[in-house]
Amino acid sequence: MEKYIGLMSGTSMDGVDAVLVEIDSHNINLLGSHPFAMGNNLKQSLLDICLGQPTNLQTLGELDHRLGHLFADAVLALLANTNTTAAEITAIGSHGQTVFHSPHTEYAFTMQIGDANIIAAKTGITTIADFRRKDMAFGGQGAPLVPAFHQQLFSSTQCTRVILNIGGIANITVLEPNKAVTGFDTGPGNMLMDAWINLHQQKNYDENGNWARLGTVSSVLLTRLLSEPYLQQSAPKSTGRELFNLTWLEQYLVEPAIADLQLSPCDIQATLTEYTAQTIANDVKKTGLTAAITPNELLVCGGGAHNPILMQRLTELLPSWLVMTTADRGVDIDNMEAMAFAWLAYRTMHHQSGNLPEVTGASRLAQLGAIYPAD
Repeated sequence: MEKYIGLMSGTSMDGVDAVLVEIDSHNINLLGSHPFAMGNNLKQSLLDICLGQPTNLQTLGELDHRLGHLFADAVLALLANTNTTAAEITAIGSHGQTVFHSPHTEYAFTMQIGDANIIAAKTGITTIADFRRKDMAFGGQGAPLVPAFHQQLFSSTQCTRVILNIGGIANITVLEPNKAVTGFDTGPGNMLMDAWINLHQQKNYDENGNWARLGTVSSVLLTRLLSEPYLQQSAPKSTGRELFNLTWLEQYLVEPAIADLQLSPCDIQATLTEYTAQTIANDVKKTGLTAAITPNELLVCGGGAHNPILMQRLTELLPSWLVMTTADRGVDIDNMEAMAFAWLAYRTMHHQSGNLPEVTGASRLAQLGAIYPAD
């Protein structure tokens, strides 16, 4: 088996997930992991770009450089913590930090930064990055890319399994027996909840949903949020911070019918939590329609799996499903996406495709990622 490192910094921008795995054609084993913090200054600079504030090439280039060093430092910390040498690693798979994702415009593009040249040079390890744009070159949306990995890990002939990742954005992979894999972004995961509590309490997230517990869900606001056109779109589809952000939320909060309710901030937090749960559940309900030998399963991973309110509401909204975490099927809930990009790096190094056209909308299978040698 070969050893790979996977790096993931998602839409929540709460740090870098770094994992060490060993892989062969049939198996992937997690050997170690290390969460690496992102400084508040760097995070805010990235948020400014993601939310459309004016920028320039100097700023963008410097962020690309700074992130390259951040990702390299995450690798070095992981190697130290696992007593592993660079010579033992075949390659690093670095997703990069998404600063803009625009799959629906005339000149569709996606941009992930974090200079892979710096990662390769600083670590001495071949690095693979820029995974999404080859899929887009063949007409796909470049997302989601993890369903192929989920298929390898979780396919079952006994039941439908939906793998739900609740990061900043929530996405699902649908694995139905004897059917093609499907998957897409359902809408916001933690993103709106995180942004709202940060605005009002300067916290990065609502730990255990404690603030949301103090509020009451507003059915009026919830109904308006559920009218978002993205939710009605057919797959393939993907979204991000470009759509779901505080400016998007504010357009609803200022409507007279909602403003007159004088909702407290924690009422809005409770409503945003319910919004995430309902948008996910509505899409899950459309799957698993085939007869199952055993109950269909919803396997949850990502930061949202730690939110007991979300997990409780998913269980209540999906009474015919077994709602559990991926840990119940042997895969760590916090490192799934970083493991996926280590696996995609393995696929690239072995000249194998990494996308699923039926998921992304691409016209063909494609080998993903550009290779940056260490020397």
